Amino acid sequence: MKLLETIMQRAKANPQRIVLPEGTEIRTLKAADFILKEQAAKLILIGNEKEIKALAKENNLSHIDKAQIIDPGTYPEMPKYAELLYEIRKSKGMTQEQAVETAKDPLYLACLMIKNGDADGELAGAKNTTGNVLRPAFQIVKTKPGVKIVSGALLLFTPAEQYGEEGLFLFADCAVNPNPDANELAQIAVSSAETAKAIAGFEPRVAMLSFSSKGSAQHELVDKVVEATRIAKELAPTLQIDGELQADAALVPSIGQSKAQGSTVAGNANVLIFPDLQSGNIGYKLVERLAGAQAIGPILQGIAAPINDLSRGCSVEDIIRMITITSVQAMKK
Repeated sequence: MKLLETIMQRAKANPQRIVLPEGTEIRTLKAADFILKEQAAKLILIGNEKEIKALAKENNLSHIDKAQIIDPGTYPEMPKYAELLYEIRKSKGMTQEQAVETAKDPLYLACLMIKNGDADGELAGAKNTTGNVLRPAFQIVKTKPGVKIVSGALLLFTPAEQYGEEGLFLFADCAVNPNPDANELAQIAVSSAETAKAIAGFEPRVAMLSFSSKGSAQHELVDKVVEATRIAKELAPTLQIDGELQADAALVPSIGQSKAQGSTVAGNANVLIFPDLQSGNIGYKLVERLAGAQAIGPILQGIAAPINDLSRGCSVEDIIRMITITSVQAMKK
């Protein structure tokens, strides 16, 4: 796909330091080998060096030696990271002894490297849960200034080129927040618009989805979307955003103009904000399976540095794509 090729070329033009804490996971290593061959990122692998090199040899991964390999058990810089962790977490009751041990956890070490300026982004999740990936990110890297919520966006490449951005959409939140309130939903909308611009390169037209269009139904769930739209417009006054809109009003020009006359977003939306995780997750999987769409992500947004989470069922190709997306996010930062 043209966009994915463009993202790869952008990554190669300005290689970022991306840390992969699951350095002994074979799909991650295969993806790393490809990225290193293409010189699309400067990779840092965390794990036992002998095990990484043995796996590389067994699988004919000839480029792994171009990566920086950090073994938490032997790395001479570990005291620096343990001290940094202690300073960040001592107010929460962490002792120096606990900091020394916790800093050896690859997921914590990756975030500490980012916090210390030694890496630009992180990708994990091939063998760790989302909760395990996000916990150190929240504790160490934290959210962007003014942002209190982390969310997960997906790029959806659909064959319906008459809709969205020639068939391309960004859906959110499809991964993190079960039931965001109006303030949180507004922040998700603004973050998603930023992601669409930074990663996909298109001008976002954001639809706040509901089962109502412009007052066609009355319910507290509709009220939440109306309020979120109002807050998002205050947060980003120049953003093209409208709501509340039903999905057909967001996508189809004739229906959009019928239900929301004069709206620049209705019928032309390319960023779809779902009112809760249930609808977002169900929605993208229906589009993926029934329309033959390809979903890329989730792309985590709202964190102060790019830290992305993989599905444990991810493929090597998925990891390659997410490394390049993480790199492009790092450039934007």
